[in-house]
Amino acid sequence: MTRESESGLPVEPVYGPADLAGWDPARQLGEPGSYPFTRGVHPTMYTGRPWTMRQYAGFGTAAESNARYRQLIAHGTTGLSVAFDLPTQMGHDSDAPLAHGEVGKVGVAVDSVEDMRVLFDRIPLDRVSTSMTINAPAAVLLLLYQLVAEEQGVAAAALTGTVQNDVLKEYIARGTYIFPPQPSLRLTADLFRYCGAEIPRWNTISISGYHMAEAGASPVQEIAFTLADGIEYVRTAIAAGMDVDDFAPRLSFFFVARTTLLEEVAKFRAARRIWARVMREEFGARNPRSRMLRFHTQTAGVQLTAQQPEVNLVRVAVQALAAVLGGTQSLHTNAFDEAIALPTDRSARLALRTQQVLAHETDVTATVDPFAGSYAVERMTDDVEEAALGLMRRVEELGGAVAAIEHGFQKAEIERNAYRIAQETDAGDRVVVGVNRFHLDEEEPYEPLRVDPALESRQADRLRRLRAGRDRTAVTAALDALRRTAEGDGNVLYPMKEALRARATVGEVCDALRSVWGVHVPVDAF
Repeated sequence: MTRESESGLPVEPVYGPADLAGWDPARQLGEPGSYPFTRGVHPTMYTGRPWTMRQYAGFGTAAESNARYRQLIAHGTTGLSVAFDLPTQMGHDSDAPLAHGEVGKVGVAVDSVEDMRVLFDRIPLDRVSTSMTINAPAAVLLLLYQLVAEEQGVAAAALTGTVQNDVLKEYIARGTYIFPPQPSLRLTADLFRYCGAEIPRWNTISISGYHMAEAGASPVQEIAFTLADGIEYVRTAIAAGMDVDDFAPRLSFFFVARTTLLEEVAKFRAARRIWARVMREEFGARNPRSRMLRFHTQTAGVQLTAQQPEVNLVRVAVQALAAVLGGTQSLHTNAFDEAIALPTDRSARLALRTQQVLAHETDVTATVDPFAGSYAVERMTDDVEEAALGLMRRVEELGGAVAAIEHGFQKAEIERNAYRIAQETDAGDRVVVGVNRFHLDEEEPYEPLRVDPALESRQADRLRRLRAGRDRTAVTAALDALRRTAEGDGNVLYPMKEALRARATVGEVCDALRSVWGVHVPVDAF
C-alpha cells in the first residue's frame, strides 16, 4: 500500500531498479564535493572532521546568556548561536512600550554595545564562530559584534560566523519584520557589500526555510520557497552592481530536520542540486563555491511535545541523524524540554551530547553520503526536486519572491499545509506519540527554567544609565548622518556603525531608519 510523504508525494512500499529507469548517476549524483553537489559540498565530508556543533542559546540578560555560552563551550560546543528576544528582533529597546512583557523571554535582550560587550565577555571572538538569529536589524547586531571584537583587539578579518539577515521569510512565515521589502533588500545588499570590504570571512545571510517549516510548510514548500528567496537576494545584489562570484560563496542556508528521515535526506540532496544548477545556469557563477548550497540545520521544534517531554530526546536524535545523513555543515539539536520553557542547563547539555554520540559513537562519519544509489532515496530525491521546481515556477510566474509575498502566495500555501497537518493529527491519522496515541492518564511533574520577572526593570535601568552617561550631541549627529544616508543611496552600515559606537541604542538606530523607510504592513492571504 502506497503511503504519502510529508509533502504529499507517494512513498512506495518497495523500490527497485525500475524506479530509477533513465536515471543518470553522472548528471544527478556526481562526486562528493563536485557539481551538482548532490552528495555533499566537500569531497571528504565528515570523514575529515564532523559538522560544527552550534547550539542555539540566549535568554534573559546578557550576563545570564554569557554564562550559558561559556558552559556550552566547556562541554564541547564548537560554535555559538545567539537567540535574541522579540524586542531586539523587532528593533525596539527594552524600555519601549511595545517591549513590555517580552524582554529576555525568547532570547537575550541586547539594547546597545554595552550589552553586546557583556554577552561575549571572556569569549575569544577570533577563535569562536558565532551565528546570530537576527533578520530585520541584522546589520545593527553585526556591527555591535564588530565593535566588541575591536575592543578585544580582534581584527574584523579574523571574525567568522553568520547573521541570518533573511527578512523575506519574515513576511512569509515568522513576522519579525520592520521595513517594507524593497528597503529591506537594500539593507541586505548594503550588508553584503560591507562584509565583502570589512569582514570578508563572515557569512552574510542564512536563507531560512526552518521558520517556514515551523509555520507548517512541507519539505517541498520549505526548499522551494527558501531557494526562491535565495534567487531574489542574488538578483538584488547583482542589480546593486555586485559580481555573483564576489558574494555568492558567502551565502548560506538554514533548514529544519524532521523525524521523517528518508524524505529529509532526499530534501537536502535535492536542494543542493537545484541551487547548483540555478547558480550555474541562471546566474553564470564560475566559482565552484558560488554553486555550493552550504546549510545549517536545526531539529524540528514544532514536532516537540509538552506531553511526555522525555520522548523528545528520541525525536531529536532521529532528526539529528537525518541532518547528518543529509550532509549538513552545522547542527543545533533542540533540548527535550523546549516545548515547555527555555531549556535548563541539564537539557541543553543533553542536546549537545546527542550530537557528540552521533559523531563519535556511530559510523555515520566513516563514509561520505551512505545513501547514494539507494533506490528509495534517489527516487525520493528526484520526486522532491521535481515538486520543488514546480512551486518555484509558480513563484516566478507571479514575478519572483517579493511579488509573490506581496500577493500572499507563500503564506497561503504554507497555511493550507499547516491546516492539513492539524486535521490529520486531530483525526488520529497522523500519530504523535504521547499526544493522540500512547498517552498517559496523568503527566509527570516537570520544573521548567523561568526568566526572572524583574529582568525588564533592570534592563530599563541599564538603558537610563547608558543614556545619561553618553554624549547626547554626538549620538544625535550620528543618527542624523544615518538618516541622510538612508534617504540617498550610500551604504547605511558605515554611519550606522558610528552611531552604535557613540552608544546609540538598537531602538534608536531602527527608529532612524523607520523615519525614512516606513514599516511593512502585511496584505491579506493570496
